[in-house]
Amino acid sequence: MNPEMLAKETVNAAYRLYHDIGPGLLESVYEAVLADMLMQRGFSVECQVPVPMVIGNRVFDVAFRADLVVEKRLLIELKSIDILLPVHGKQTLTYLRLMRFRLGLLINFGAPTFRDCVRRIVLNHRDTAGSDLRIHDD
Repeated sequence: MNPEMLAKETVNAAYRLYHDIGPGLLESVYEAVLADMLMQRGFSVECQVPVPMVIGNRVFDVAFRADLVVEKRLLIELKSIDILLPVHGKQTLTYLRLMRFRLGLLINFGAPTFRDCVRRIVLNHRDTAGSDLRIHDD
């Protein structure tokens, strides 16, 4: 399945999760439940995936940890905070670059409405008319 379809399925699951338990719980709760929901839909999901980084000739195997990776193609970064800051989008974009992924979702379960929860982050963004998700951060 392509990353766009994975993103659509993930947003649908996140919507259901937000609707069922609401905003404001710990990020770890949303991570565990969203991962389980996606696995129940038949997707492979990895949690707390180490993201290596190379600086000069040094390799740092666990420089960062990505919250969720779906089907080894889609990065999902989760937050449970009142307001997303620009740094959260930049962090997700950096993870995409380091992991060589094209698409990621930044989902904030602390937002007051689901409409404010999801940001679509695209590495080297090009307008893709076929995408059902229109939120992006460049």
